[in-house]
Amino acid sequence: MTNFVLTVSCKSTRGIVAAITGYLADEGCYITDSSQFDDMETGLFFMRLTFISQEGATLDKLKAGFEAVKTRFGMEADILDSEHRMKVLLMVSRFGHCLNDLLYRWKIGALPIEIVGVVSNQ
Repeated sequence: MTNFVLTVSCKSTRGIVAAITGYLADEGCYITDSSQFDDMETGLFFMRLTFISQEGATLDKLKAGFEAVKTRFGMEADILDSEHRMKVLLMVSRFGHCLNDLLYRWKIGALPIEIVGVVSNQ
């Protein structure tokens, strides 16, 4: 079963969570993790969901079907296969222990990212 990740940002308004979770349920998806945040200063809403398709929906089908929800709320949203590795630039300061920890986690596969560079102020 493929794991998917949905990221969303849009103007905060009533009904966003219901529309997103309703769409996923209608498509036969099961949400495995969900985090959301409202920024009261900017009036923006952010959400990250991980889910699986219990009915074998493809990434293209899920993206195409989600367009109506995106349009309704004026969302910036993307659905990715969880195997997709985000490109990351690591920014570090004087002490190396944090960088060492991140590189170790990346090397053993616990951090599913693609490190494209390291920048330091030292």
